[in-house]
Amino acid sequence: MPISGNNSRPGSTHSGSRKIKKSNKCSTPDATKTHEGCDMSPLRFRGKAPAGLFSLLLMTGAVAEPGWHEHSVAELRQSLVAGEISAETLTRHFLDRIETLDGDLASVLAVDPTALEQARALDRHRAEGGEAGPLHGIPVLLKDNIETRDQPTTAGSLALKENHTGRDAPLVAALRDAGAIILGKTNLSEWANFRGQRSSSGWSAVGGQTRNPFDLARTPCGSSSGSGAAVAARLVPVAIGTETNGSIVCPATVNGNAAIKPTVGLVSRTHIVPISHTQDTAGPMAMQLADAVHALAAMMGADPADEATTVRPDWSGDDLLAALENANLDGVRVGVIRDLADFHPSVIELYDQSVERLRAAGAEIVDGLNLAWPDGFWADSYTVLTHEFRHSLNAYLADLPDEQLRRLDLAALIDFNRTHAEVQMPWFGQEHFERAEATDGIESEAYLEALERIGKATREDGIDRLLAEHEVDVLISPTGGPAWMIDWVNGDHFGGGSATPAAVSGYPAVTVPMGTVHGLPVGVSFFGGRFSEPTLVSAAAAFEQQRPTLPRPDLRDRETP
Repeated sequence: MPISGNNSRPGSTHSGSRKIKKSNKCSTPDATKTHEGCDMSPLRFRGKAPAGLFSLLLMTGAVAEPGWHEHSVAELRQSLVAGEISAETLTRHFLDRIETLDGDLASVLAVDPTALEQARALDRHRAEGGEAGPLHGIPVLLKDNIETRDQPTTAGSLALKENHTGRDAPLVAALRDAGAIILGKTNLSEWANFRGQRSSSGWSAVGGQTRNPFDLARTPCGSSSGSGAAVAARLVPVAIGTETNGSIVCPATVNGNAAIKPTVGLVSRTHIVPISHTQDTAGPMAMQLADAVHALAAMMGADPADEATTVRPDWSGDDLLAALENANLDGVRVGVIRDLADFHPSVIELYDQSVERLRAAGAEIVDGLNLAWPDGFWADSYTVLTHEFRHSLNAYLADLPDEQLRRLDLAALIDFNRTHAEVQMPWFGQEHFERAEATDGIESEAYLEALERIGKATREDGIDRLLAEHEVDVLISPTGGPAWMIDWVNGDHFGGGSATPAAVSGYPAVTVPMGTVHGLPVGVSFFGGRFSEPTLVSAAAAFEQQRPTLPRPDLRDRETP
């Protein structure tokens, strides 16, 4: 298997890409310094506009006019139905934005070579009087651990660069059935950030380093890094990410997006590169919550191949949309979590302001709630993840259509990384891989006991307890801190987070922006019990209507650090 890439900026090997010449002015990249003229992003297109041309492009309308990227999914759908724009024209608009603006962001790993063909087919269908579904003609990007029939699925690793499965994950098939156009794949933290301890969110050997549109020197978080950055830059109306613990809500909060991390089992995980069968889920990100809700309503559904989906909620996608339409905080009891992490003081100040906005909108505030983790919780959580990762990943690899790739397992991937360390491990190692390989299976006593303890801590003694004891409808917390500086040497520097309760319990979480800290977005999370998405959506959407308008990232006249 031939390998391409380099230590400073691996070149994209994704076959859905359009090829251009590589250029790397940085011989020794250091994320703590600014390198004038340094381009650390993977180069995927025929050409990239120099930073000094962005203002001209905006003034001449090459990027901003017509401003279809400013419209919501509902508005785009109205324009498509009215014939004000075709699906093909809309798709070209977003493809042009990707080619013009994504060179520095490196959020889109590869565009789908069939995107325009998909759009034309939908236009023909509409011209004949047909309507594919509620997302007819809406472009969507997918994290590159989600299989599509048209592109390889790499999880960011060169070991899977030829992983052309020729099949759609059920959630992708559902999006297509709803009329969505699969625009392409987004970069991610390699192996969904479960390879090494000192990883940098948004970096993969296949895609290089994705950056934050609000500040190119800062992280997009991860592991759904490209999905979050692409939405923030308005390269697509909706992007799909996945989460095991924080990988949807963290990229959403630092990129100023709304997002939904669904209840585990609401959306199928089949044909998604896995980490944990008890925590993994896919979910949508968008500039506003309504767009994410429309996507989730299309994605959700049972799947015989995914046991977690056999238990269904007592509500439908239409009920979820109704909750959005009837968003209201009047009389809603909101429990305010105060002890989840050490956040930046400015985040707490914004959080306090958000609580007062909720109160002013009619919510009944129950303040000062705490979630205390028992001794050994974090060790137990890691035990569960390492055991499940080895089991789930080996099962995924064994099911691949390609005979050569079917021979892979976690042990073989560890050997692959060692053999190709120069391009696979230039900055951080594979400690999580190695510890997972040393586990003794998901029937082991250590695993089963740890799984029971963390489930009880986050469900019966955690979220369920707070909801019942304080008779609250939803719980809230700051989603996370502002984006930190990208640092390939030392890895990520998290500044607080609240993803764990919903992630480990398998319960849902909804995050929406609540403000900015020194120009960097931060969000607030609404979470609750199993299948409480309609309640969370209603409360979060009502809050979204109360907060001030947030600034947009400025994509003009900037050089990559």
